[in-house]
Amino acid sequence: MHRTWAIVERELRRFRRSPLLWAFTTFGPLLQLVVLGYAFGGTLHGLEVALVDQDHGLPALRLREQANAVAANARTFTLVPYADEAAALAALRDGRVHGVLTIPPGYSRRVLSRSDPVVAFVENNVDRFVSSTLSATLAELLAAVGPARATTTRLPGAPRLDVVELFPYVPYVQYLLPGTIVLAIFTMVMIGGAFSFMDDKTTGVHEGYLVTPVTKLELVAGFNISGMIKAVSSGLVLTAVGMVVAGIPDPLAPLRLAKVTLVIALTALALVSLMFMLLARVSDPMIPRISSMLLNTLLFFPSGAIYPVQAFPAWMRAISAVDPFTYAVHALRGLLLQDVGLGALGPDLAVLAAIATAAMGLAAFTFRRTL
Repeated sequence: MHRTWAIVERELRRFRRSPLLWAFTTFGPLLQLVVLGYAFGGTLHGLEVALVDQDHGLPALRLREQANAVAANARTFTLVPYADEAAALAALRDGRVHGVLTIPPGYSRRVLSRSDPVVAFVENNVDRFVSSTLSATLAELLAAVGPARATTTRLPGAPRLDVVELFPYVPYVQYLLPGTIVLAIFTMVMIGGAFSFMDDKTTGVHEGYLVTPVTKLELVAGFNISGMIKAVSSGLVLTAVGMVVAGIPDPLAPLRLAKVTLVIALTALALVSLMFMLLARVSDPMIPRISSMLLNTLLFFPSGAIYPVQAFPAWMRAISAVDPFTYAVHALRGLLLQDVGLGALGPDLAVLAAIATAAMGLAAFTFRRTL
């Protein structure tokens, strides 16, 4: 038994010398509980609705005031005034707003004459959670300015909300596709980049290139670029197959595939650089195995891949704001489901490029070129 206990003692000593591993295994499930618990079913807040007032009459003013009061109290949405309906619809297509509320010409006259006043609402039905919430909230808003609040016969009958969907019906499987693609990229990242370097350290292969004149930046860049190529190959295959399975119209359009390739390449580079930055100084080979599971939870669910970011609490939105998954999912969703142009992708691509550059630079700075 003393030989058995010698092995037990050795393993416990090694475990004690790695407090980070103990922290991951102990508090990791708690982190998953908190993230998953707040990632589904929250109340949506902070949605942006473009308001186009083409009437400017007193009933239209009353409707705008009521909408602003609801926005200030419930904070489900905020109104963004637009003078031109075409500009508002372009903003809706590019994802800068979540809906367009239009008060048409003659609305005030119809309200005062009780001649079926109609307010148009164009929704981005790609996100069913957002569109259904806005439609229900605006319908309640119009009911509040109807005859139940009237004090004279000149005040209106109930205005009616005419909802128009911007895109054809989008099933939930299509909504999930962008997040699935990014998850596949991250899975491939976990067998390249820093994880490949950790394998080399475990087997002693890294000793060979540490005695060469390769600089730290060249070494980090080499591992990251190779990991990016692996992830891009996986992401492109899954994208092509996923678009066919999910029923995306015209799945092999060359221009859209070129834009998708650009987004996937930047996403892969950002993720593989981020992982190398986090694991550049890690020496325990068990930590990458544990951390990959926790990082998967911490990056995937706050990204809006399954449920809108606007439903998250403030601390989870802060994670979403610095999460590369968020910008990759948003860009791919715009490309695959809305077929947006490069202009709409600019902010997402800029953030992914900034994350990749900063993470690779920090990884090279913190990397120890020693045994």
